[in-house]
Amino acid sequence: MFSYVDASIRKKLEKDDRLVDLDQEGNLVSKDETEPYLTLLGPIPLPRIIHGREVVLSWYPFVRRIQLSNVLDSAKQVDKGNGDAFRDLLQTNMSVNSLLACPGFLSSENPLVRVHSCCMTGDVFGSRRCECGPQLESAFERIMEEGGGGAVVYMSGHEGRGIGLWAKAVTYLLQDDGQDTYQANVSLGLPEDSRDFTDAAVALRYLVKGRSIRLMSNNPLKVEHLERAGQKVSGTVPHLAGVCDHNLRYMRSKRLKGHKLPPEL
Repeated sequence: MFSYVDASIRKKLEKDDRLVDLDQEGNLVSKDETEPYLTLLGPIPLPRIIHGREVVLSWYPFVRRIQLSNVLDSAKQVDKGNGDAFRDLLQTNMSVNSLLACPGFLSSENPLVRVHSCCMTGDVFGSRRCECGPQLESAFERIMEEGGGGAVVYMSGHEGRGIGLWAKAVTYLLQDDGQDTYQANVSLGLPEDSRDFTDAAVALRYLVKGRSIRLMSNNPLKVEHLERAGQKVSGTVPHLAGVCDHNLRYMRSKRLKGHKLPPEL
């Protein structure tokens, strides 16, 4: 966030090609040409262990400029010595998504990509009420098994299919009373699924430069969203992981909503 407050830091990042502005087609734009749609930062080296082997991922955080503009407005007030604006700036909540590229991603002709909706309960807490945590780990492992030509796009604003962590916690209690995962969202007056994958498509279009991707997913809607936003998908790779007694009802609900899951579930 402070890269946008301090103009000198932003200028250095731009000079080093570590900070770029993109239009909705994933093309580079200058601030003199048009209002950017997305700002992307990176690559930033992130070493991690995958299948017992250390792999250095390239991290590209990206944020939609409609949110970033709020930070820029506050930054102008900070320059004028407005302390209240500074406190507001610290509390500004930007939905910062991430593309985590394995070493062969940029050179792959048809990279394997997982677009993963964030799940604090599964990805971080290790909950088995869903299969999200195992899916995330398995995605990195499958990419590396194929030689590293792929990436995981992590969508941070997608908790509970877009309703947020607090509402998701309430839906868990409703599910324990008998509702399925979709009914519980609707009971709170919220959409069954309010996720949008447009920003993932924009970041991908910039980095893969017109190439198609293979999408690691069981959800046809992801393919539809990415292709509608201009990212070519050559095919899907089924991605089943972490199925257990605790999430069978959840998995069956997803299959009824069109997810390509095995009938034995």
